Amino acid sequence: MYPVNDPTVSQTKELIEYLKGCVTEKRFEKFQATLGLRTRYITLALEDIYQPHNASAVLRSCDCFGIQDVHIIENRNKYEVNPDVALGSSKWLNLIRYNGSEDNTISCMINLKKQGYRLVATTPHKDDFTPETLPLDQKTALIFGTELTGLTPMALEMADDFIKIPMVGFTESLNISVSAAIFIQTLTNRLRSSDISWQLSDVEKDSLLLNWLKQSINKSEMIIRGFLEKQG
Repeated sequence: MYPVNDPTVSQTKELIEYLKGCVTEKRFEKFQATLGLRTRYITLALEDIYQPHNASAVLRSCDCFGIQDVHIIENRNKYEVNPDVALGSSKWLNLIRYNGSEDNTISCMINLKKQGYRLVATTPHKDDFTPETLPLDQKTALIFGTELTGLTPMALEMADDFIKIPMVGFTESLNISVSAAIFIQTLTNRLRSSDISWQLSDVEKDSLLLNWLKQSINKSEMIIRGFLEKQG
């Protein structure tokens, strides 16, 4: 029998072909079109975000602008999603949680570094880059801090670069969900206008497509098991 949770590449394709018959043609075409605009070239890391409204609004923006992965650092605060704000966006994203270490910020930053990401801290107190000037010659992880105090000293110390949204008013900073939307909308627009290879691989697309189909079909695990038993 094929494993349900960890199929091979060929098994994934067979399952996609089988499950596509359980959704409408329009929905399946929407999945394919969305996958073509998804990216892991830019990702977000959220350090100790505790207000459910803001946490959920960030996920909604990531889905809207094609960011697939969001890294969740939980040191003191548990990341809670407000379904009325997220509007189901979290089920289309990959949320990678860091909550098993004494300092989960370090674990997250090291993991992102290993994956080849430049760590870019979002802070109004540094004056390096703006969304329009940040180099996109390397995979980029935008690091966001808490609503009141911003990023921790450790996150700032481990960052490779800093980025800010220029302000011309009396208020020093934007709400985190608003700033995240501005950052990723500008950066993803720049990315898609470039000649950088920012798209997902075919294997990544198939893996996500299978997951999205499972999310969309009632009792999908039961359906998959029945299919796999027939194949076995």
